[in-house]
Amino acid sequence: MFDQVELDREFFAALGRVDAKIAGAVRDDGCGRCGGRLHRGDYARKPRGALIAAAGEALVVRFSFCCGREGCRRRTTPPSLRFLGRRVYLEAAVLVASVIAAIRGAGRGTGREVGVPPRTLGRWLGWWRGAFLKTVEFVTLAAALGLGTTAAREAMPAALWAASPGSAADETVGWIARRLAPLTTSAVVRSSVLRAVL
Repeated sequence: MFDQVELDREFFAALGRVDAKIAGAVRDDGCGRCGGRLHRGDYARKPRGALIAAAGEALVVRFSFCCGREGCRRRTTPPSLRFLGRRVYLEAAVLVASVIAAIRGAGRGTGREVGVPPRTLGRWLGWWRGAFLKTVEFVTLAAALGLGTTAAREAMPAALWAASPGSAADETVGWIARRLAPLTTSAVVRSSVLRAVL
């Protein structure tokens, strides 16, 4: 199943185009606090792709904005399909490596296979099986895909991968990334803005 995972430059370029659309919609919506005009304030990233998403390591910019209204100046970082919050690794690497670790275990062999240290894999699995289960995004997915069982929760994120409608790895990663987009930022973004783009 995972021997054919090839996330190439075209895949990451497509995610970048979606991220640009999301950023444009967030910019047009204005500051979430005061409604002021947002100005570009992108910041550099040095993401890791491990052995799974090495082609994505060329992604060096995370879209971000700063409110232009004096007295506010609040930063707004739009949701992303490429980055999973502040994690150093790309979202695709976190997802695929976590699924492999959920199936095969987070030991040294899996770590060497995916290019991620076993302790990091263990931390990621802890997030998938702990904090992630308490998010609105998981509750929504669990209701739609029947992932509310104890067995599905204990098999996260492999259960989510198996329940996704995509057949190819890149389709599955893209589909899950769209569902997890609100988790990739702490900024409050209206759901109508995201629905218009995703």
